[in-house]
Amino acid sequence: MQEHFRDRLRDISIGANASIRDVMEAIDRGGLGLAILIDHKSGLFHGLVTDGDVRRAILRGAPLESPAKLIPRPPARSARQDTPPAELIPLFSEKVRALPILDAKGRVCDLAVLDKRTRLPVSEPSLGMRELELLTDCVLSGWISSAGKYVDRFEKMFADFCGARFAVSTSNGTTALHLALLAAGVGAGDEVIVPSLTFIATANAVTYTGARPIFVDVDPRTWNIDPNLAEAAVTPRTKAIIPVHLYGQPADMDPINELGRRRNLTVIEDAAEAHGAEYHGRRVGSLGDIGVFSFYGNKIITTGEGGMVVTDREDIASKARALRDHGMDPNRRYWHTLLGFNYRMTNLQAAVGVAQMERINEIIAHKLDMASAYRRLLSGALGVTLPAEVEGLRNVYWLFTLLLCPTVFGNRDSIVFRLNPKGIETRPVFPPVHTQPIYSTGQHLPVAESISRTGISLPSSVGITGDDVSLICSSLLELARQAA
Repeated sequence: MQEHFRDRLRDISIGANASIRDVMEAIDRGGLGLAILIDHKSGLFHGLVTDGDVRRAILRGAPLESPAKLIPRPPARSARQDTPPAELIPLFSEKVRALPILDAKGRVCDLAVLDKRTRLPVSEPSLGMRELELLTDCVLSGWISSAGKYVDRFEKMFADFCGARFAVSTSNGTTALHLALLAAGVGAGDEVIVPSLTFIATANAVTYTGARPIFVDVDPRTWNIDPNLAEAAVTPRTKAIIPVHLYGQPADMDPINELGRRRNLTVIEDAAEAHGAEYHGRRVGSLGDIGVFSFYGNKIITTGEGGMVVTDREDIASKARALRDHGMDPNRRYWHTLLGFNYRMTNLQAAVGVAQMERINEIIAHKLDMASAYRRLLSGALGVTLPAEVEGLRNVYWLFTLLLCPTVFGNRDSIVFRLNPKGIETRPVFPPVHTQPIYSTGQHLPVAESISRTGISLPSSVGITGDDVSLICSSLLELARQAA
């Protein structure tokens, strides 16, 4: 699949005498994973440097201020401006993904790129040269396990972002949930109220503690836990409630927090999918007693794997820190006062997290632009129910998810199947947890079941373009016309 990138040449072209740092900045600007070296006087093509070439040079000890032209790299292939497209294809290979196109004088006038992305994924990480720079610094420092400067820095940045006093990093979002529950004193014989419409990790973390998840239905507008049904599910054994900010949409936290205060329940926000979402001007994660986030590779920001517990309560933060580190007494090395776990985040992961936090607002802005494009093209479409826009709430659209009316579109799963050959990856809404084999309760929760049956998540990556959104929407609506 060949595309031309003439408009990006200025961003990625740089003098051959430039430094490695300059090349990294050019690679980051262009977003193609490469920079073109040109003679600063004649403008003639001098060579091509990829992000992989830079990474290998740095790992071998090359200073960032050393000349980029000295970076070891294979000879660059190029093609003439008049080369027929059919003759360009054989010049590509697994190692050669880009070909500078030269004019008659040997100057770069275009770029042909073999695009590895033959499909539009539901979600993929947004990573750049800053992540590589901090990760490389971490590797060169030798601090690659759970000790190192980036762990503390990432925790501080994330706590400040959420508006919380404390943040405790973990190995993934599920371990963060587990630690939050344990730190809140949840254990055997307790009950924890959770919405059935969520990823199964929410319920699993409750079960890990020996407690029992109690499933309730969701609000038909926000798709999040219904506060009235949550209150009806409270028993003398109820210890906590976990509202989930599903797909980036904040749950209705005021009545949930009021319920928690009145019935002495710990409110633990599952914000794994909602970094930066807001409820009446406050960011999620700081609204209840404890907030929990995930940094899996498909989340709004990522550390590959990773999680975070955030809270204003020093007792919760201290207990979570001890539990994640084998229950070790923080004042006495190798002295264990609790049955703990190895749930620590590595310095490598945290380095990526710091770089991601430096541009989290930019990433969220891209998400909001993507959602606006979807809304503009699908608003009023027959059989399409868009995610609710609720006054005072900011949805950050981890995944842009909508409902498809079966009488217009037919079976949702057939839509998923038919979009796949078009290179459009989609994902069904989570099956309600109360219907899963390991939790099958025999309950009938009609709202969760209906949303799960008709819901579909569309490609929602930060890198998605307006043209991509147009293609996705036109393909989706065409399937509705075919079903009519």
